[in-house]
Amino acid sequence: MTFRWISPALSFLLCIAVVPSHAQDDVAGVVTDPCATQKTPDQVPAGQWMAYILSHDFGKLCQYRAQNAELLRAGNAPRVVFMGDSITEFWGKQNPAFFTNGYVDRGISGQTTSQMLLRFRQDVIDLHPQAVHILAGTNDVAGNTGPVTLEQVEGNIASMAELAKANGIRVILGSIPPAAHFPWRPEIHPVDTIRTLNAWIKTYAARNGFAYVDYYDALATAQGGMKQGLADDGVHPTKQGYAAMEPLARAAIQAATPSK
Repeated sequence: MTFRWISPALSFLLCIAVVPSHAQDDVAGVVTDPCATQKTPDQVPAGQWMAYILSHDFGKLCQYRAQNAELLRAGNAPRVVFMGDSITEFWGKQNPAFFTNGYVDRGISGQTTSQMLLRFRQDVIDLHPQAVHILAGTNDVAGNTGPVTLEQVEGNIASMAELAKANGIRVILGSIPPAAHFPWRPEIHPVDTIRTLNAWIKTYAARNGFAYVDYYDALATAQGGMKQGLADDGVHPTKQGYAAMEPLARAAIQAATPSK
């Protein structure tokens, strides 16, 4: 089994290392509990929070640590963990009723695939789910953690899928939802890149026997944007957008975990 190198994460960390976000009282190096000393936004000088959190917890492993510990203490292995970015995180906020009966939301707003790969063991593998639903790539296309090649994004998605497979977890890969523009990155024109990545995800899933969920065709206009009413900002689904996605997700989960 081949695991791809996560160079985007490493190169980005090297870049942000020069940002003056480390105070003299910051704890550094290998420690027992990095989350215990992590500051809150109000404890960081104005304008430095993003640099601080990316240099102290690039993958944001602290975000779901307590919830994960509670699941493990209760012995409640999830049926499906949803790994993703804001589209997944907001899904749970828009329709919390969907995340019941063993569905667990582990989306984090703004994350790229390199960040998800860093937290994949903690937020997926260690929870011992039957399946993982991976919905990723939007923020790579937007360049949230710097420039990246298509091959690097594909490698990060493939590495998450391969890690899941190696640990006996069924894999469900979702297509990147459509977007004609990013409000926070108006200079980027994402339509063609999203289509290219989705073609790769579909082929990769078929080649490896993974489930593939085509959210793109359910949500997209012919021009590659979101259909009217399915996203207020052209990127993040509304309740109606998630309502269009949910039957597709359930069908894929049923196919991947037919015993339930």
